[in-house]
This record gives sequence, C-alpha cells and structure tokens, in this order.
Amino acid sequence: MRVFVKVMLGALLVVPAGCSANNDNAHTTATTIVPPPVRQQLRVTTRPAANVTTTPAAEPHHPHPDLHPQNPSLVFNLPNGKTFKANDDVVIDFSLANAKLKGDGGDYRVRYIVDDEEMQWIDRAEQVVLSGWTSGKHTIRLELVGPDGWPLQDQVTTRELTVTK
Repeated sequence: MRVFVKVMLGALLVVPAGCSANNDNAHTTATTIVPPPVRQQLRVTTRPAANVTTTPAAEPHHPHPDLHPQNPSLVFNLPNGKTFKANDDVVIDFSLANAKLKGDGGDYRVRYIVDDEEMQWIDRAEQVVLSGWTSGKHTIRLELVGPDGWPLQDQVTTRELTVTK
C-alpha cells in the first residue's frame, strides 16, 4: 500500500509539471503562417463605345434561337478563352438591342462581376477598360438588368480569360 501511495504521489507531482509549460505550441506540430494571396486591384476607366446597338440575329451563334427579335438583348463582344498579358487592358465591350441604359435615358442597366468579387454597374453605353490583372485564370460575368432590378432571363454571359506574365 505504501508503494502505491508513493507512486500516486509521484504521478501527481509530475503531471502538473508537464502541463504547466508556457509555450502554447509545446504539444502541437510546427505552426506555419501563410500570408493571404495578393488581392487583385483592377483599375477601371471608360471610353466611348464603338458599337452600342445590335440585333440578336447579328450574333452568329446566338445561344437562344427562340428569343424574339423585339426583346431586349445583350451581346458581350469578348471571345471566350482569350489570353492576355498582365499589362494588357481587358475591354468590356457590349452591344444592346431593344434596350436603353439608365444613363442614356432608358430603364436598363448592365452589371459586371470579375472573379466573383463585388458587382459593378454600367449605366451608359460605353466600354469599360480593366487593367492591373494578376496572372492566372479569371472570369467576367456580364448581365442585362431590367427595370425591376433583376437580370433578364437568358441575358447573362460569362467569359473566361487567362492572364500571363
């Protein structure tokens, strides 16, 4: 019994000493601090649009052949899968049919979203020029938004692009 008491007393003295270390990482594996990736900060400028109106039939591969020519339509004039250099400008150039933007006296808006970041609005028929891209794959989503504030069905287009160094 004495031996048992001595062993227990010794264990009680050793256990608190092992747990009282001041180092928070004493019982963990190595901690590595990884900085967040560099966030892309695009510069946005505008310039007059070269082509502001079109008809749905003018687009050779219109994705929805059952659209009526009198309905509002948006055509995104950027080829899908295009490759740019990091210092190149990417131009959001679009054409509208049967719709006028708010800044031009109409009821419609165009919004664009780059890489699922914050949405931006275009209220005038003008090109938006984006510069300051980081290398890698990117997406641009362009939507024609109606007077009710919702994107028009079948008038949402996404383009993928690659930026190289």
